[in-house]
Amino acid sequence: MAQDETPATAIVDSAIEDERLSKAQEFIEQEEGATNRFAGWSATFVTTIAVAMSLFHLYAAYDIVPTQPLLYTHVAFVLVLCFLLFPMATRFRNRIQWFDVLFGATAVGILVYAIVGGEDFTDRATSPTHLDVTLGVIFIALLVEATRRTIGPIVPIIALLFIAYALAGPYLPQPWNHRGYGFSALVGHLFITLEGIFGVPVDVSATLIVLFTIFGAFLQFSGAGKFFIDFSMTLMGNKPNAAGRTVVLSSFLLGGPSGSGVATTVTIGAVAYPMMKKSGFEKNAAGGLLAAGGLGAIISPPVLGAAAFLIAEFLKISYLDVIWMALIPTCLYYLSLFFMVELDSRRYGARGEAFVPEYSLWGLTRRYGFHFVSLVSIVIFMLWGYSPTLSVFYATLLTFAMSFLARETALMPRKLVRALAEGSTSALTAGTTCATAGIIVGVVTLTGLGLKFSSIVIDYAGGSLLLTAIYTALIVWVIGLAVPVTASYIICAVIAAPAMIKLGVPDYAAHMFIFYYSVLSEVSPPTALSPFAAAAMTGGDPYKTTLQAWKYTLPAFLVPFVFVLDPQGVGLLMKLPKDGSWIDIAEITIKAALGLGALACAAQGWGLRRATADERALLTLAGLLLVFPSLIEALVERLIGRDISYTATFGIVIAALVLIKQRILPAPPHPASTGERH
Repeated sequence: MAQDETPATAIVDSAIEDERLSKAQEFIEQEEGATNRFAGWSATFVTTIAVAMSLFHLYAAYDIVPTQPLLYTHVAFVLVLCFLLFPMATRFRNRIQWFDVLFGATAVGILVYAIVGGEDFTDRATSPTHLDVTLGVIFIALLVEATRRTIGPIVPIIALLFIAYALAGPYLPQPWNHRGYGFSALVGHLFITLEGIFGVPVDVSATLIVLFTIFGAFLQFSGAGKFFIDFSMTLMGNKPNAAGRTVVLSSFLLGGPSGSGVATTVTIGAVAYPMMKKSGFEKNAAGGLLAAGGLGAIISPPVLGAAAFLIAEFLKISYLDVIWMALIPTCLYYLSLFFMVELDSRRYGARGEAFVPEYSLWGLTRRYGFHFVSLVSIVIFMLWGYSPTLSVFYATLLTFAMSFLARETALMPRKLVRALAEGSTSALTAGTTCATAGIIVGVVTLTGLGLKFSSIVIDYAGGSLLLTAIYTALIVWVIGLAVPVTASYIICAVIAAPAMIKLGVPDYAAHMFIFYYSVLSEVSPPTALSPFAAAAMTGGDPYKTTLQAWKYTLPAFLVPFVFVLDPQGVGLLMKLPKDGSWIDIAEITIKAALGLGALACAAQGWGLRRATADERALLTLAGLLLVFPSLIEALVERLIGRDISYTATFGIVIAALVLIKQRILPAPPHPASTGERH
């Protein structure tokens, strides 16, 4: 204890920290739903169902289960657990209600009816019986209620509006009208076919998402999360910028075990923020960095976020291809964060704090380094030729086996049960989101809304790819303000991606563009859960923290425009440009990295020293010339009618001149009223 810290002060500080952690936990519940906390027989009952769900999916991953029974059983488990774990209202929390049991039993009964019906049931999709329609309506109502409980009312309302759109087609004005569908036909399409509720999103949820959440739970309960944070802190040592670097590195490593931006933010913040505070970080800047790091967990291979599995299914490509496509953008994202951290350490005069690790770096790695093997084993299995489903299955078994290499990490029976239960319950939010999003996808495919919407966007943009990309980014961003990342991606993938594809953008680039902008919802007000959770931990202002998080992420989120607008830009997705080579991939990556460095300096107002307004403007120009060389060349050619080249070279020269000037000339006077330190 410090000399000036009395026991009473320590108690007060501890109480404040506990209160802040409690507030941060509330934001996790906003993202993942506020669950009941049971004890006694209730806890045993719910845990048994959750463990059974995990064991069923592990069995289904190893042995072939027919598609429809698998999907129906998956959704049955999801709905039963949702009704038991997520209360209808706050006053019903922490106890099992009779109507929740009734809702769960009804959902199971309806899906058993569908399974027993077999092919006869699916053959009636175009002409369902009165009983089929009745059960379908009840099931849709139960699904909408379960989704409301887990992620709030917005996605259910959107789904109901899409149903209304399908029914009201003939009465709508041009160009939104369509021939319309009867109530029975619509319910049959959504409930019975594999193009509605039980379509692609639920297929991905049942075969990949739930398995990856089980894998993440095994990593978490075997101590991987603690090891990754300890490894990051030990590696960074006591340097002045060690606290910020620890946040960046540990957020990348924790993406696999947590799978959630908010959860990663809170997990790292609990350990790293005290270090950041002592190092001199301003609290809003510290919260912004924590939120930006947590956001990176959603886009970091090998696990990424739930939406990444949907990309593979929508495009009919291997999940390994999605991992490769995400590799360079993820590296650029974290490189941008490292730039920001280095600049922040200068701005706030960060100082190293004494950190005495329990083990040396080599000792820590030798004792617990097997967690790295567990994390990358998925990719290794896929490279050996296993499917993503079998890869995550074997990676989970490997994680279980390797946990016994250290006594304190061993997944003994009690801990194993908790991991299996946590694996299932962590998948519930994604499960209800995917099922309800299936309603939206089903209506879009049935009515042709995606093509209509694409035509409207292209018309508004005048056929310009640049304007179409900007409009698409705005659409994704606005939708992402109200719904989770997975739902935002699904909605925009079916209504917005066709517009860019029509204008010649490769389908994989269009979907990755939408994926990255869907992720922005994690740091975008008014639903900026990650920054708000970070602010709750640091005691900062939520909106100032959100703006700081935006500043940290903004340079890196220019990258999606590169692989949509620049012919050479698909190289960032590990795809060879037309008539190109691997040299083109290296070239565009280096240009983007240098450009992000220049933009980071401009955003922070700091290079080798504090930057003047003119220097920030020049650094911004240099960054844009490096990040968007081909686009700027095309725009200049259109404006002046002359072909120019060496745009990236101009960017390098401008940035170099600014840094040379900063090296030679002293910093300008800085008004005390605008001082950086608080």
